[in-house]
Amino acid sequence: MVITKRFENLDVKKQKRIIDAALNEFKEKGFDQASTNQIVKKAGIGKGMLFYYFKTKQDLYLYLIEYCLEMVENEYFEEINSKEPDLLERMKQIVVVKMDFLSKYPEAINFIATIILNDQIDADLKSRIETLYETGYARIYGNIDYTFFKEGMDVQKAFNLIRWSIEGYENELKRRLKGQDLSAMDYDSYVKEFLDYINIMRALYYK
Repeated sequence: MVITKRFENLDVKKQKRIIDAALNEFKEKGFDQASTNQIVKKAGIGKGMLFYYFKTKQDLYLYLIEYCLEMVENEYFEEINSKEPDLLERMKQIVVVKMDFLSKYPEAINFIATIILNDQIDADLKSRIETLYETGYARIYGNIDYTFFKEGMDVQKAFNLIRWSIEGYENELKRRLKGQDLSAMDYDSYVKEFLDYINIMRALYYK
């Protein structure tokens, strides 16, 4: 869990109750219909405590967005082994990291997915997410050993085809999962499907 100065002197378990309650409320109802009364009820705290840490509902909402993005950056991207030189092996490791991350933080993932999948983002947030994607891209695709590819193959084009295939698969998943509760996903089936594609790409492009 990402701990911030916002909750500096608050018990960690109480922090988590507040954050999870707020994430769930905003995910279920969106910003306009979300109720701070319901958030404090689910979190088991007084309303005065919520507004001690957050001046307005919008302040809380923006905090949650930043909280989720920091979590992706610090607890997902940082876990990617960028020293693994085999691109496809790295992809296999990444899917394990991703599924572990999704299982640990389902409320956060549901919240941020709702915002992104429904295009509920302004220009500043879009820029912040694009910057985060760039950070992730560097960790996912940097430091690759191209000698794994078949001899005589244009490795840059092969690399691009692999990258486009993976990105296309992720976009297809976004389409299929739009509106679903990610905490109820059958992760194992998606992992198996992804690894099947990795094995096909290995046969096509590697020695």
